[in-house]
Amino acid sequence: MQWQRRHGRKGLPWQGSTDPYRVWLSEVMLQQTQVGAGIPYYRRFLDRFPTVRALAAASEDEVLRLWSGLGYYARGRNLHLASKKVVFELKGQFPNTAEKIAALPGVGRSTAAAIAAFAFGERAAILDGNVKRVLARHAGIAGFPGDKKVEAKLWALAESLLPDKGIERYTQAVMDLGATVCTKGRPRCDACPVSRTCFARGKGLTGKLPAPRPKKAVPSRSTTWLVLRHNGQVLLERRPSPGIWGGLWSFPEADGKDLARDCRALGYRLRSTRELDTIEHGFTHFRLTIQPALCEVSATAPRAEAPGRLWIGIREAGSAATPAPVRKLLETFA
Repeated sequence: MQWQRRHGRKGLPWQGSTDPYRVWLSEVMLQQTQVGAGIPYYRRFLDRFPTVRALAAASEDEVLRLWSGLGYYARGRNLHLASKKVVFELKGQFPNTAEKIAALPGVGRSTAAAIAAFAFGERAAILDGNVKRVLARHAGIAGFPGDKKVEAKLWALAESLLPDKGIERYTQAVMDLGATVCTKGRPRCDACPVSRTCFARGKGLTGKLPAPRPKKAVPSRSTTWLVLRHNGQVLLERRPSPGIWGGLWSFPEADGKDLARDCRALGYRLRSTRELDTIEHGFTHFRLTIQPALCEVSATAPRAEAPGRLWIGIREAGSAATPAPVRKLLETFA
């Protein structure tokens, strides 16, 4: 805690706030996102949705549009669902304990503890990826931290180390230590306030603790995007939620074996087509190979405007709630 006062991260836009909405927003955004990348999204989000009531009143499409680019879009959908629960079921009162906060959609045990500590001063332990690394190295806990038995040891250790007071400072300290000193590669042991008692440093095992995730073959999938274009507009369709890119706007998909047939199925006559550059996109559990096919069509069809489909100008589409690969492809047309 003394180290954090002198060397910890300062000036982050959510620091110093005890507003549970702001704390919650920052903690959810920083799941799977680096602090530097999350800051501009956090500021834009607060500008548009300054309160939990403002977020609850928004459409999912608007929420996902502001989330576009952060990835892991289930976080954005769950954030929106949780805001509605707070406003409509809890009468606008944000839950004030880690146990109750963990009942909100998309909030796990560690995130709930961080929110409870920063917003309400609850003495609750966190265990995000950075903290797992710090504790595994310092205490010499072997094994992959995602393994249930290993994780249970880390939780027990995290809870045993909580201070009697100053939980806010302590929580920030262990976060900062993992993010800036006890990093995954090239840890700065010379700058660590607990290096003298660190098992991994003493045994020369900082490169081996914690153990990495067991390697598995990453499956691959492939699809064809039908990039239908007519008079400067493209056809987008909303992806089902939940699911990959759930709730976002993307291009219709097909097997790519017969583009004319695929276009007819959507109600169009195909004028010309050409293949665009292949896109490789990685998800947590698989890799997706996308073959976009630019299809110039002769006219728009009424049934394409059915719920879930939308003809939209190319420039306007670039600012819609689209996943990163769609947005990058649209930029090539601008």
